[in-house]
Amino acid sequence: MANFQYYTAEALDKLKAELHHLKIQGRSDMAKQIAEARDKGDLSENAEYDAAKDAQGLLELKISKMETVVANARVLDESTIDVTKVSIYSIVKIKNTKTGMEVTYTIVSEEEADLRAGKISVSSPFGKGLLGKHVGEKAEIQAPAGTMEFEIMSLTR
Repeated sequence: MANFQYYTAEALDKLKAELHHLKIQGRSDMAKQIAEARDKGDLSENAEYDAAKDAQGLLELKISKMETVVANARVLDESTIDVTKVSIYSIVKIKNTKTGMEVTYTIVSEEEADLRAGKISVSSPFGKGLLGKHVGEKAEIQAPAGTMEFEIMSLTR
């Protein structure tokens, strides 16, 4: 069964562009590296050739994974989303009920997650714990440090 991930149209276009770049430019660059290494002599004792072939394998693995992601990607129809509760692409401000610390996160797909940019994955413990909550509700989230309780302060799109 396919594991669908939802993206905005822009995010999906970015993924497709990256995949296209890897297929065209990445493969071309890899072929040049292998050809240069091959020109250096005996392949049985050529560490540079072995490294280039290994890098080629990693590139092909990355391309394969990205093809699967793009094949299972769906564009999110934002008009069908209930904006009164936390869902994918919601911008949610939460407050730790114990420490009073407030932080704002955007709930995104796994591939777009970037904690430094304030984007957390919908499938992360925090993302799962916040999904479906309304402003004013409390969410208990299982973190490595134990159970943490957060209050939903605000919710935007």
